[in-house]
Amino acid sequence: MEKLAIRPDQTELTAVIELVAREAGRYLDTLDELPVRHPHASEAARSFDVPFPEEGSGALEALRELIDKGLEAGVNSAGPRFFHWVIGGTTPAALGADWLATTLDQLSSGWPSSPLAVQLELVSLKWLKELFGLDPTMHGYITTGAMMANFTGLAAGRQWCGEQLGVDVAQAGLHALEPIPVFTSGLVHITSYKSLAMLGMGRDSMTKFSRDAFGRLDAAALENALKVRNGKPSIIIANAGEVNAGEFDPIETMADLAKKYNAWLHVDGAFGLFAATSPRTAHLCAGVERADSVTVDGHKWLNVPYDCGFSFVRDPRLLLSVFSMDADYLPDPDVEPIQAFMGPESSRRARSLSVWATLRAYGKSHVREMVEDHLDLAQHLARRVDDSPVLTRLAEVPLNIVCFRFDPNPGQTSEAELDRINNEIGEAIIE
Repeated sequence: MEKLAIRPDQTELTAVIELVAREAGRYLDTLDELPVRHPHASEAARSFDVPFPEEGSGALEALRELIDKGLEAGVNSAGPRFFHWVIGGTTPAALGADWLATTLDQLSSGWPSSPLAVQLELVSLKWLKELFGLDPTMHGYITTGAMMANFTGLAAGRQWCGEQLGVDVAQAGLHALEPIPVFTSGLVHITSYKSLAMLGMGRDSMTKFSRDAFGRLDAAALENALKVRNGKPSIIIANAGEVNAGEFDPIETMADLAKKYNAWLHVDGAFGLFAATSPRTAHLCAGVERADSVTVDGHKWLNVPYDCGFSFVRDPRLLLSVFSMDADYLPDPDVEPIQAFMGPESSRRARSLSVWATLRAYGKSHVREMVEDHLDLAQHLARRVDDSPVLTRLAEVPLNIVCFRFDPNPGQTSEAELDRINNEIGEAIIE
């Protein structure tokens, strides 16, 4: 008798949910004690590289294999022992809402496909504008992260520059437009370069003006470059929270220059924009409310699941010019909200459920208190470093990053040897 192929079986769902919930709970209960990476993580990951089976194993068996081998192959980056990239965890509310989003499997492109997902997106973005002190009239869009949020904001800036020169870039293309310069400081993040490459403007369109080794802005040099433009449009990128030392560009100064010299001001606030939530650090973000576009991540300090970011643009018409589509089967955005017409993704996961759940569950005060707790921890660590005879702090601590190095024999060790020692220590901690 011919063997029947194993197919998806709805009767497995209850057992699948129970298994995953039980194992997820066990993982989260032990996360604080787990090493960042299991010693055999690479071997565990490679063990999945087997021939494609002719017959499936069924949902429960596949998931048991994923749990038994896969958890060893992951990186426990949501836990408190992870000291590498800027990565958040997940709040209980966000985790539950994210599971619900997967269960409902909502297409959040527009109101016709999910009034729930779109309404929660619009409400969440309104709350976030209030949280960050942004202009309430800006249009928001949930992206996969700061990379695509930067892409979205800079795409709007490119369209604006084109219109200033009499060219509809979205319609006519870049070949009809003269090069648009992009000006920033040495604090700029690599995602801005990648965005410019994807937008066809090119990485070489960016010029950095730095006055020191940290990359802090040389405002006079920036102004001279803008003067040379003689009123022609350009783009300025201000950086709120550089990832190595937590430095901030002087956003207010850059906003003044943008207004004076006809430039689009884009603020990359991937994680640093959260400084605006506390009176202790809000001055670092002064001027962000004057920006033409602003980006920030959700899967960093907001602690919602990967992947999630936010893009805010002052003039939504520019987003429609770049990202709208036209087909008989598509709804009219003048009748109902169509978020897919305001950013790069047409097929969009309902990330808004986890964002709304976190904001609704914990409120504005929680975000502020969390940021201030981290500010306190950073200052505590900075004091410990300053009090140690073998540790040297290398930068100020404006936010939540403390840069320091180990010097076993202060004043007697060469820079090259210090680099070698500290590189070894860093690699060991990451491992």
